[in-house]
Amino acid sequence: MKQTTRLIIALAAALLCLAQSQAQTIHRKKDTARPDSIEKVIVQGDTVDIIIPEANYGRFDRGLYNYIFIPKGKWGFGITASYGELKTQDIEVLSMLQNIDFKGKIYSVRPAISYFYTSNMSVGMKLIYSRGYADLANLSFNFDEDLDFSLSDISYYQQTFSVSAFHRAYVGLDPHGRFGIFNETDLSFGSGSSRFKRLYDGQPKDTRTNITQGALNFSPGVCIFVQDYVSFNISFGVFGLKWQHEKQTTDGIYEGSRTTSGANFRFNIFNINFGMMVVI
Repeated sequence: MKQTTRLIIALAAALLCLAQSQAQTIHRKKDTARPDSIEKVIVQGDTVDIIIPEANYGRFDRGLYNYIFIPKGKWGFGITASYGELKTQDIEVLSMLQNIDFKGKIYSVRPAISYFYTSNMSVGMKLIYSRGYADLANLSFNFDEDLDFSLSDISYYQQTFSVSAFHRAYVGLDPHGRFGIFNETDLSFGSGSSRFKRLYDGQPKDTRTNITQGALNFSPGVCIFVQDYVSFNISFGVFGLKWQHEKQTTDGIYEGSRTTSGANFRFNIFNINFGMMVVI
């Protein structure tokens, strides 16, 4: 009986030693695989593991991970453009007016270069060319005998050239670095000209304006890498501060000037920008 008991104890001890040995082997395998399986996130400008034993510092309070979207040291070369067109038939309320013939168009092109001084953060420069025009060939309004008027042969044209310095901050949404969102802050300064022609008391009037302007704009957007080094992005101008000085001359005789400034917070269909960027 005693020999049987000793045999059982020895067998149990041997099984326990074998289980501990297997557990240590599995633990070593997990430790060896651990660096390859851990994903990286951005925390206060530093790249850290997404899993930290003491505390998960890779998670923001709002519960989103900031994955590495574009690493430090990369260069970005891109171009964005916007386009908007408006005609009489595009707006139903205009069709209620009599004999109205209106069309307008505005577009802009922005080539840019940027450098990622840290992961997901870049600074850069861009050139901006914008142009727009509006033509009102005819408009008649007759509400009653006391309220009726007509307009015709009115045109407006404007073009500007600007240079801009910008900062763009990305947030990576997936561990593969394919989808991201960003916010761009840019400070621009430029100049341009406009021309306003119309009839006044049956006489043609021609007003030419030289424009000097500065602006601070905030534009959120979405960025998607369609290839390893090529991305497609869409940005929306929603908030900005603007200063503008104008000097006008009418018919080459009458002169005047004015300075305006202001802020806006609104969604503008003429300020939706589509672009491509190559990252190397």
